Amino acid sequence: MKNQTTYRYQVATQNVDFTLRATIDSLGNYILNTAGIDAQDKGFGVDALSPQNLTWVLSKFVIEIDSRPEQFAEFDLTTWVNQNSRLVSTRNFTLSDMDGNVFIRSLSQWCMLDYVKRVPVNLQTIEDLYAPYVCEAESPCEAPLRLRAIEAEVVKEHRVAYSDIDFNRHMNTMRYIDIIFDTMPIEMLEKLDKLRMDINFMREARYGDELSLLCEERDNLRLYEFRNAAGDVLCRASLEER
Repeated sequence: MKNQTTYRYQVATQNVDFTLRATIDSLGNYILNTAGIDAQDKGFGVDALSPQNLTWVLSKFVIEIDSRPEQFAEFDLTTWVNQNSRLVSTRNFTLSDMDGNVFIRSLSQWCMLDYVKRVPVNLQTIEDLYAPYVCEAESPCEAPLRLRAIEAEVVKEHRVAYSDIDFNRHMNTMRYIDIIFDTMPIEMLEKLDKLRMDINFMREARYGDELSLLCEERDNLRLYEFRNAAGDVLCRASLEER
């Protein structure tokens, strides 16, 4: 379909865990890096926005995984933008094997940020850049859930360091995922395959921030919440085994 673009990748050795399958964070990196590449290729990436002190920031994200590809496996990642409102742009993704079987579906919602003032910007200010590439294809999965507050125990503390931050000077999305998975028993990670993970971002985690991660377990569902030292909620996530 017009304005759907496909990129081919191969699972590299550094992107697998001890099960020789791609890690969740590496799959997320393939997806979000492709979002940046595709936006740049089409003329509305951060390179086009930065002269105006603008950048893209992730607001919500969901990934549904039926299986994790093994080391050296090739796959096709298809992406498209199909919805834009005043403050949110929706970008979609599917990952499929060489036989065309989709094994991962994902949806991301993005806001545009003035990185000097650190405030959201109306997307209509760049509508002429992205409008020609909006696609009518439906999203491959349900939109990210709106996650509610939890009351739970702190399971991990983390100080935001140099290796955590990205070009937007806040903690990278995949670092949240890494920290979450670091709290899980190794036996669970060995078996983890089919899942859905939702993430909501509320505030930025900046260099030097002291973070606390809380976790609440409900049967096959785990709920997470990152807070800073002031008690502000930065990010919520849910992980559902399927």
